[in-house]
Amino acid sequence: MFRVLPIIAVAALAASAYAQDSAPAAGSSPTPAKASAAAPAKDAAGAKDAAAASGNIAVVNGKPIKRSELDLVIRQIKQPDTPELRASLRQKLIELEVLMQEARRRKIPEREDVKFQADNAARTVIIQALLREEIEQHKPTDAQIQAEYDRERQVAGEKEYKAHHILVDSEAQAKEIIAKLDKGDKFEDLAKGTKDVGSAANGGELDWAPPAAYVKPFSDAMVKLEKGKYTAAPVQSQFGWHVIRLDDVRPMQAPPLDQVRSHIVEALQQQQAKEFVDSLMKKATIK
Repeated sequence: MFRVLPIIAVAALAASAYAQDSAPAAGSSPTPAKASAAAPAKDAAGAKDAAAASGNIAVVNGKPIKRSELDLVIRQIKQPDTPELRASLRQKLIELEVLMQEARRRKIPEREDVKFQADNAARTVIIQALLREEIEQHKPTDAQIQAEYDRERQVAGEKEYKAHHILVDSEAQAKEIIAKLDKGDKFEDLAKGTKDVGSAANGGELDWAPPAAYVKPFSDAMVKLEKGKYTAAPVQSQFGWHVIRLDDVRPMQAPPLDQVRSHIVEALQQQQAKEFVDSLMKKATIK
């Protein structure tokens, strides 16, 4: 379905347009245009200069396009500010204005479905700007980042575990798998039928992880196992029924703070945004 493009979408249009416009057509000559085109070009240049003198980059059917619009697009797309880029973006802004004028002529902005979509898009942009401003005003301090790093290390614990597991739908299926293991069947072969698609190809193998990385029923059963042993009874979680084998245990190898700092900052910012929303909801009068 065709949609009126937001102003930032000009960037994508400009990138392709600039690449096309700046490349000569196959078999074309780089010689200047014929003299017959000089007069229209001169008139267009004169109109462009007049628009520039008034602080606009163009005037389309009497409607000015301000230079500030072009400057805003350039800041948003974060590309080097060059005359070529400005020329390409100017052309795209003109095209968008021509399309918008035609849409208004047809009274498309007055349609209820279009109004709803436009209002919803504007609301999203405004709310995102609000949350960015709130986060910017409450940047995590070094002390907060260090505290969160220490908290996560404490939650992770001092050990991490290497395990295999098989996940099935029912307790009966899990008991059948345990019976086969008791008879000597290979765990990795039985794991090919696991519901966990991510580990099935590796025979049910899981990465090194602390107990906190798993749901509690799983981690509680895993940490009680001896190396090389599997659960004698099925373990139920919200995902289904597990058969777990513990392969190895080692001291927790926590990454240094500098390596995970950006992730911690992002987590703190997300928490800040959630608390901000929660506080507004509590203060709001809702009937």
